Amino acid sequence: MLAIDGLAKRFGSATALDGVSFTVGAGEVFGFVGGNGAGKTTTMRIVLGVLDTDAGAVTWKGGPLGSAQRRRIGYLPEERGLYPRMRVAEQLVYLARLHGLSRSAALAATETWTDRVGLADRRGDEVQKLSLGNQQRVQLCAALVHDPDLLVLDEPFSGLDPAAVDTLGAVLRERAAAGVPVVFSSHQLELVERLCDRVGIISAGRMVAVGTVDGLRAGAADRYDVTGPPPGWADGLPGVRVLGVDGARTRVELAPGTDDQTLLAAALAAGPVHAFGPYRPPLTELYRHAVRDRATGDREDDA
Repeated sequence: MLAIDGLAKRFGSATALDGVSFTVGAGEVFGFVGGNGAGKTTTMRIVLGVLDTDAGAVTWKGGPLGSAQRRRIGYLPEERGLYPRMRVAEQLVYLARLHGLSRSAALAATETWTDRVGLADRRGDEVQKLSLGNQQRVQLCAALVHDPDLLVLDEPFSGLDPAAVDTLGAVLRERAAAGVPVVFSSHQLELVERLCDRVGIISAGRMVAVGTVDGLRAGAADRYDVTGPPPGWADGLPGVRVLGVDGARTRVELAPGTDDQTLLAAALAAGPVHAFGPYRPPLTELYRHAVRDRATGDREDDA
């Protein structure tokens, strides 16, 4: 298990991380999400040993994360770290050998992963001659070619077409099924929701939410979609706040203690009900609420 405990980091007067903590278990896909400058890349660079932390610790399987353990990490940086004039296969073999593979093992791994991501016919091409999406595929191969014990991927879906997104998503789930912890950052929250076992939301250097998407939903207010009754039927109902109306559908939020059957009875009294059920907010909405609540709390603390 990868454990990140109380990381703090400052750059001059700017606070990049303020007590960041989360864990990623064996076989778990963990989505690390936040806005630009929230602290995602800084956290990953501390895990990789590129940056030192001012406070806190990173441990792996209960012990220190040293250079030997870091050699077993597969890392995909947000900024591509490839040699543009090297040919694809030549580069992957070189990187695999840096991780300790024999030449024959490095060649075999290069063939396996370029086949897997659809680059078998581009092995002899210089990286600089590939499209940005194919360069990203090479970068993914570079993270996987040494069969790492841990995957740390910074915006791995950036620049990929839908087919490549599906391929990468399948690879991440396969690695997790083999017991590899996977942590990746992404601004594509619908992908995070679809692929991840748990999610961590970071805002201005602080973790504002960690858990499964269903767990994050459990902390939200009860909301319902009701389709059928004419617009305005829910206005003024005790304990009911109308969030929006879209044609025949009305979305409402119930105050604590408000019975959903009372809501249904009111809807039936107003007209035929064609659909009635709880609204499950997507991760995009949960993210906005978590970041908004954090910002509101900061303003109250400063008051």
